[in-house]
Amino acid sequence: MSSPKISIVTISYNSEKTIEDTILSVISQDYHNKEYIIIDGASVDNTLNIISRYKADITKVISERDEGISDAFNKGIRHSTGDIICLINSDDRLLPGALSKVAREYDGKADIYCGNVFLWNTDDDTRYREIPSTDFPVMPFFRHVAHQGMFATKECYNTFGMYDTKIRFPMDLEFLIRVSQGKGVFHYMDIDVAEFRIGGNTDSNSIFRKKNDYLYMVRKNGGNTLQAYIFYYFLVLTQAVKAVLSIFGMSRIRKLRYKKA
Repeated sequence: MSSPKISIVTISYNSEKTIEDTILSVISQDYHNKEYIIIDGASVDNTLNIISRYKADITKVISERDEGISDAFNKGIRHSTGDIICLINSDDRLLPGALSKVAREYDGKADIYCGNVFLWNTDDDTRYREIPSTDFPVMPFFRHVAHQGMFATKECYNTFGMYDTKIRFPMDLEFLIRVSQGKGVFHYMDIDVAEFRIGGNTDSNSIFRKKNDYLYMVRKNGGNTLQAYIFYYFLVLTQAVKAVLSIFGMSRIRKLRYKKA
């Protein structure tokens, strides 16, 4: 199997504090059969000036208003010409040598190749390794997306569709449910691919803002209203438990498919 062409897509909006780290993590990769596409939502801070410093190493930059994260993802995918596509947001980082390792795993037989992602808690500077799940039922209890380590083929998007623009937050989870329910093939790569920043008690992390997304997601993929609410309140309970553990100084506890880095 010849080395695959890998497309990396970064979406950004007012990302001046983090996007340079993201760009450097991509352009410094030791794998050359790649393209790098940045989709910016018409930033008004210094983001575009930072991007311009590295324009010689970036295949395409598009800066214009969009209809949200899903729309930006889809725009980047449509402009991608690679065999596999990775979405690295403007506060994520590819790990050194990641693309070469992914290329060695590529066999052309899977729809999605998924590797491990480090969750970096910027509040206490701890890191945990998230091991991605490879099956996603309609009610995806205890499933881990790790989308920064996910490489989907262009054909996968052609077959199962791209990201649902009606969803503001868990669009990656809904996409994976759709692929899984459509019998798409997942290939787990036991390699560390990317780093994802978490931390900060921001309103965007609130499960209550995401309620309609989760209810719609379950119903869209064949679940009924009861199943949708069961899954949503499971997420509410999970977030509440994490908050209580944090109060008692136990925020470093990770179970299931998390491992201390």
